Amino acid sequence: MKNDEQQLRKRFEELARKAYNQSTYYFTDFLSMSDAAIVCDAVREVEYTLFGGADGCERVMARFGNPAQLGYEQEFPIAIIKIEPLLKKFADEFTHRDFLGALMNLGIERDVIGDILIREKTAYVFAAERIAQYIAENLDKVKHTNVKCTCMGTDEIKEAFTVNLREEEVIVPSERLDVILAKLYNMSRNQALDAFRERKVFVNGRLCENNSGSVNKGAVVALRGYGKFIYDGVKYETKKGKLSVSVRMYV
Repeated sequence: MKNDEQQLRKRFEELARKAYNQSTYYFTDFLSMSDAAIVCDAVREVEYTLFGGADGCERVMARFGNPAQLGYEQEFPIAIIKIEPLLKKFADEFTHRDFLGALMNLGIERDVIGDILIREKTAYVFAAERIAQYIAENLDKVKHTNVKCTCMGTDEIKEAFTVNLREEEVIVPSERLDVILAKLYNMSRNQALDAFRERKVFVNGRLCENNSGSVNKGAVVALRGYGKFIYDGVKYETKKGKLSVSVRMYV
């Protein structure tokens, strides 16, 4: 195990112990999928919750403790900032990297920023509450476009973060996860194997290193750098004995 992974593991174990011993919630900042997988592996005796601000977020905070144990509820310290052009008609075309770069140019750390969702030319940024006001007051330009920032209300959040899914079917020789990934993302078999070796595959939020294993119906599979999908299982078997499997891709 690498030193940084050992340090993270110890940190998560310590936060879990504090939550239990002090009967209070403890939160992390935003975690990558790899770091969230370490939480799942390291923490056994204290219940925790992973949440990024909306269903389906890849970057999440971990909350140690739960209402049943502690006797009260405490929301995740996550704010959502809407970033939109002052004049949308003349705005640049934006990518995720454009918004992230503009945020990093404010001198803030990556772990206070969660997912960044883009709808047309507007971004919705999940951020730690403690940094949200600073962002809203200081971010005024993305690429060459002047922007304004607004902290969102609950009703807007629900409308903006409706999950969009696209159904797809692929023909594969088996339900092995590496086979399905290779077919879905137009990868070679070796590229799919490398994804497992490089710890880029996650099933239901947990790191998956077993490339030859199958995946259960309803599982959420993420391939870091490529995308995420819900596995809906086998639809039918072809005359040549191959399988038509169905997935819903996050778009």
